[in-house]
Amino acid sequence: MATAFAIPYALVQPILGALADMFGKARLLLICLSIVVIAAVISTVATSFPMLLAVRVLFGIGSGGIFPIGLALVGDLVPVAGRQVAIARLLGASMTAIVLGAAGAGIVGDVFGWRMVFFLNAALGMAALAGAIYGFRNANLPPPDMKGVASLISGYRALFRNPLSKVCFTAVLIEGLLVQGMFPYVAILLRDQGEYRAAIAGLVLAGWGIGGFVYTLIVSRLLPHFTERVLMVTGGTFTALVYGVLALGPSWQVFFAVYTVLGLSFYLLHSFIQVYATELAPEARGSALAMHSSCFFLGQACGPIVYGFGFSHLGTPATLVLAGVIMLSTAVWCANSLRRPEMSPL
Repeated sequence: MATAFAIPYALVQPILGALADMFGKARLLLICLSIVVIAAVISTVATSFPMLLAVRVLFGIGSGGIFPIGLALVGDLVPVAGRQVAIARLLGASMTAIVLGAAGAGIVGDVFGWRMVFFLNAALGMAALAGAIYGFRNANLPPPDMKGVASLISGYRALFRNPLSKVCFTAVLIEGLLVQGMFPYVAILLRDQGEYRAAIAGLVLAGWGIGGFVYTLIVSRLLPHFTERVLMVTGGTFTALVYGVLALGPSWQVFFAVYTVLGLSFYLLHSFIQVYATELAPEARGSALAMHSSCFFLGQACGPIVYGFGFSHLGTPATLVLAGVIMLSTAVWCANSLRRPEMSPL
């Protein structure tokens, strides 16, 4: 079920990003929100697992255009000097949703059943759609580029001519693989420690969102005092430490605490990659952010397979320690490669 959502979510984003540049970001965002609402409604009344699986694919396609297009809109509306804080605010909204969604879905699922989760998805999606229709009425956005397929191809050519694109896209692929790719195993790891409640697994995942929300609150205070290089390496270091603690098989209370730290450390690295992604090709910003998000969620989609192989062949502790080492190495690589004189120190 997780992969049925994640793979189409990832694969459709380069197409949606290009369409957003061609036909208008706000317009395509509204279409994607409408698809999500329709998928949620159908999921509520699904009569079989194959039907639900198929609708999850539709869910993934619609969701694929929401967050990356939102990031691209931030790039259009906010100058680069203030973009880090603006993106942090957008992440704050996202993290609040993750906290409420992860914890709330576990509780709602335990008490009311899974159909109610999708019903709430539909209701909230309708509210988001109505808010977006109202909010974008007078937005001062760049006009769309209606040149067609030739424009799409030229946009991606400009994107990949920038050598930093390879760093950004590879790094977020690794992040998705090793951080969010482990999310489906949280409940299993907790069961290994004797904790079977779905609500507790949801609470632990909410800890990741809480950590991300803390990042949005403190980032504006960190930027004047630390270089982006220091913050990226710090994020990778704490991520590695978190995986080292998880390798010890802690109680759910400790699991929750370190997952909260993971949310903070993850965004200390990830948010800087996002800022660089907004500047890879300003004339094709929708495509750039869509490719950025696509790589991230391709990693998320493959992560459960990679972790499953590692847990089966290397064992849980060794797999988690290796994941931590790779994340630290990725952070150091990004810190040394993503350098722009006018942004250091921040």
